[in-house]
Parts: sequence; C-alpha cells; structure tokens
Amino acid sequence: MFSGHYISVDTSQGTSGDTAILLSPELYTGEWSCIRLIYQIATASELPLGSIALNLYIRVEGESFDHLLWTSTEHSESWLIASLDVRNRTDRFKIILEGILGTETVASIAIFEIKISTGYCIECDFEENHLCGFMNRWNPNVNWFVGGGNIGNSQSVLPRDHTFRNEFGHYMYVDSLYVKHFQEVAQLVSPKTLTPMSGCLSFYYQIQQENGIVFTIYTREVNGFYEELWKADSPMSNDWLLGEVDFSAPYPMEVIFEVAFNSAKGGYLALDDISFSPVFCSNQTGISFSSIQATCTFEEDFCHFYQDHKDGPGWSRVKVKPNAYRLGDHTTGMGFYLLANTKFTSQPGYIGRLYSPTLPENLQYCLRFYYALYGFFKMRDSLAVYIFEENHIVQEKIWSVSETSRGIWIQAEITFRKPMPCKVTTNVFCLRYCYFQFLLNES
Repeated sequence: MFSGHYISVDTSQGTSGDTAILLSPELYTGEWSCIRLIYQIATASELPLGSIALNLYIRVEGESFDHLLWTSTEHSESWLIASLDVRNRTDRFKIILEGILGTETVASIAIFEIKISTGYCIECDFEENHLCGFMNRWNPNVNWFVGGGNIGNSQSVLPRDHTFRNEFGHYMYVDSLYVKHFQEVAQLVSPKTLTPMSGCLSFYYQIQQENGIVFTIYTREVNGFYEELWKADSPMSNDWLLGEVDFSAPYPMEVIFEVAFNSAKGGYLALDDISFSPVFCSNQTGISFSSIQATCTFEEDFCHFYQDHKDGPGWSRVKVKPNAYRLGDHTTGMGFYLLANTKFTSQPGYIGRLYSPTLPENLQYCLRFYYALYGFFKMRDSLAVYIFEENHIVQEKIWSVSETSRGIWIQAEITFRKPMPCKVTTNVFCLRYCYFQFLLNES
C-alpha cells in the first residue's frame, strides 16, 4: 500500500524499556487542521496492554505541560492510520511523538508519515493512497473499492469522478456483481472523531440500479450503538447528486456509509468528495441544535450553563489534587469540577440550581453526567434533575439520587423528549458535601 522510507525505534540496540521522543518544528495553524499519522507497533509476542505504546502530545508555547491528544497500544503486522483533529489555534505549538518500548526483548515502533493539513479529518476526496483513514469493513461478497484513475475495475466504473470531473480522478464505489444473499451489506467507515464537532456533513453520490439498493449513513459510538443519520430517497442518476445532513459529534464516533443490495442485479453506488462545515446545512428545514452547546466539562468555565443565586449559594468550580480524602475530577483527574457544599450557607440543606441552555422541542436527548456524594446520612433525593419550561415553571422530576454516600464518581444517564422548549436543572439538597460533574449530550 505504501512505499518509501520510515523512521523507527526498536529493541535491537538494547533499548528495551526505553522511551524515544520525536519533536516537530514549531507549528502554527490558524484554522481547524487534521494530523494524519501512518504508524506500526510490532512485537514478537502478545504483551500486556500498555507495555508498549505510541503517544502524541501537543506542546503549546508558554505552557509548562504537554497535552495528550492520542495514544495507541494496538499491535499490527501492517501500517495503521490515525487521524486527529486539532481545533483552530492562535498560539504556536509543537507535536511530540513518544514511543514506549516496554520490557519485551523484541519490539519496534515505526512512523511512515506525519502530515498536517487544513480541514477536518472526516473530509476526503479519495485521491491519496491512505484514503484519509476511511476503511472498508470486509465482506466476503460485497466491498467498497477505489474507482477511477483511468483503470477499468469493473463494469461499474464511471466515466469521470466528481473532484476533477475527468477519468483520472478517484472515488469509492460498491457494486452488486458478487451478491449472493438478500440484503448483502458493504460499509465504509470514517476515521473516529476525537474532537467535538457539529455542523453540516456533505458528500456526492451516484446510483445506478436495476433492483433494490439502499444507501444509508449511520453514526456509531465507541460502545457500538448505531444511529441512522441519513437515507437516500433519490432515483438512479447519470450524474453526481449532492447529499447533506446535520451532524453532531460531542464525543468520539465513526460515520458509516452503508449500501445494501437485494440481488446481484442491484446495480452500484459511487461516493466522492466528503466534506464538513461548522455551519449547519442551509437546506435543512428541521430544528438545528448542536449538543456541543449543552456539553460542559467545566475545565474553562460554566460553558452555557448558569445559576440564579437567589436559589442559594449554588455550585462552585473547584480544582483539587487527588488524595486519600478527595477525588480528582472525572475528566482528567487533575481538572475542575463543580462543588455544592452546605458549609457555604446559613440554611443547611437547600443549595441551589444549575440551569442548562434552552433545549429545542421535539428532539430526543440523552443526559449523561457523573456525580459523587459525601456525607454521614442517607442521601436519597439529595441530588435531583428537573425539566423546566423556559419561564422556569417546574414540569417534572426526571431523576434523583437513591444511593447513600460512597465518595466515588458514579455515572447517571437519562433520556427524555419534550414537546416544548425546555431547560434541565439540577436541584441540590445536601446534608454534608456534594460533588457533581455535569455533561449533556444529544442522543
């Protein structure tokens, strides 16, 4: 697949257990960028997880610590591709690659290519050999292939691609020539989004069919949950058609382009020029809402959440170094979280409310957060979540804590849907201490 030179570190020179560092020159990217890394981790035997690893850090000018952007311990006999989004930055930075060889007598880490380009990692015109990190999920009968480049791959080769509008450009295609079973499926999987993003996902496709063909786009979370994002309803066409759909990825996920055939005469589908814009699709008539607007780790501030201090002393952003008596935050272990503490009020018990931004009506939401409770008595209902209308009229309680104090981070997850715009609030009634870290994601 790849040819040329690479750099590596291995244990052949007696470096077992050592760490190798590769430092980039000073970089500056005023726009959203994608770091693409082609690498391989190889060992002579199966090692315990983490004994050999490749880490990528961002070192920002003027800061005294490095930010871990990505890590891998995956062993492979072939080259692997990592695609890492980097937000717009106004400061200069360096990329640090750290190779940890572990204690195995035979181990190596190799880097074939490091490339930084403007744009999003999910974008692709399929003109490069690495296909932007998109991967075909192998099926014995139906698979995605690279078309174009003036190569006659099969009867389904199109006369021209969409990018260059000639026979030398490339695209991805799948055809039904070898279909043997009903509903044979081919999947093209995008690189995993590792940085929160939301906006408009667009692409071009062309369908030629004699029988049933279903073209669907899904998102898949890290736990394997699929959600349908878009489905084609266009008839066959001799030209490229534009597809657009609002897309939100507040946490890591993959985008899957799936084609299903009913028979060997199902025709074919071609795909080209996948792109992304942080502005929602202009031709969408539904309500546009980005779950990033209602997501917060409290590392910088309260994000779009707010408090009404007439409700009580409220929540405070705090940062505590983990020790035998106090938790670190859930996000990094060393960052910020929210603290509600009865010692800050002369009226022990009721503390206050934390309000979310307004959530549009008629959307399905998943509320996910982490909390920890400290105290000497039972704490049933000490922490509760309510749905409010925009004018702060209580609608209903959708969750409350039932545990006694345990002093560890516990995940809570609630799904809800309302016919009117609403806000989510957290009501606190504590007898001693309450720790709470809050994140909201659209499902």
